[in-house]
Amino acid sequence: MIRVLVVDDSVFMRTILAEMLAKDPDIEVVGTASDGREALRKAEQLAPDVMTLDIQMPKMDGLATLEALSSKRDAPKVLMLSSLAANEAEITKKALSLGADDFMLKPRNLSILRTIEPELTAKIKQLLSIPLAEKPRPLSGEPAGCVVLIGSSAGGPPMLDMLVSSLKPNLQASVVITQHMPEGFTGALAQRLNRVSALPVHETENGEILKNGNILVSKGGYHTVISGTLSSGGKHAGRVIHSRSPPVHAIRPAVDRTFTSAAKTFGNRTISVLLSGMGSDGGEGMRAVRDAGGTTMVVREEDCLVYGMARSALERDSVGLVVPFKDLPEQIMKAVGRIGG
Repeated sequence: MIRVLVVDDSVFMRTILAEMLAKDPDIEVVGTASDGREALRKAEQLAPDVMTLDIQMPKMDGLATLEALSSKRDAPKVLMLSSLAANEAEITKKALSLGADDFMLKPRNLSILRTIEPELTAKIKQLLSIPLAEKPRPLSGEPAGCVVLIGSSAGGPPMLDMLVSSLKPNLQASVVITQHMPEGFTGALAQRLNRVSALPVHETENGEILKNGNILVSKGGYHTVISGTLSSGGKHAGRVIHSRSPPVHAIRPAVDRTFTSAAKTFGNRTISVLLSGMGSDGGEGMRAVRDAGGTTMVVREEDCLVYGMARSALERDSVGLVVPFKDLPEQIMKAVGRIGG
């Protein structure tokens, strides 16, 4: 049983979060707190395994609470709950640097708050199951001859945690993750994934070369376009171009833009994967990968919170493999091996 302390200055928010968590038979809500000071007292008394922590609170806010917890032995794991407000993006990144274990976006529209329940419970469980990774010796940094593209949206972040934590450090490919997320928050996502991955993870930078053993997270507010270029050693390589062109499917970054551009650059050395996600983004891009002779796979429906993106690709007859999520890391490694990346 996972013991959870819910911390938020809003009575309504505390009540709803506690109700959602209490539905899961593996979770026990042992208490609630309205600010950081009360949270620290109750953490001492109740010894929770996990604390959900609001950022903006009176008396003692989330950041100050994190600083206080950092000096305590056997402190609980901390899941920061951040609103979609742009000004909280940098605060969320700072929270992770202060020791928060993960973060989650909560909708500002309270009428749809309950939609986060599956992701909330999944993240809390994963906090206790995915250890922080030890980084191995850096790879050579050679330009990647093979690219693994991953697209996801609603329900995607918990899957990304498990996926990147399971990829082997000898991966001879570059990985590009395009997750639907507001501008400013993809940096925090990359920071979080870097803590659980044996491979280095960072947000995309305009003009950077795709390199073996690196995982990139598409920068929010820009489409990640993959273009062809020559490396300093004269080898064919892929390069990231940030584009502010209009949103696709009302989204920027769009999975379709990344998949389609990468297929033109890497051809049959492209591997594309769709995880949980709402809408149709990724369907056209996966067809482009298939037409280029690349490898295409989606996670099976029963493993996803939402199956819109994967279904879009299936309806276009663009999917080579439908994979149980638990087998996905192995399938990706095998595909890279077949290509000879």
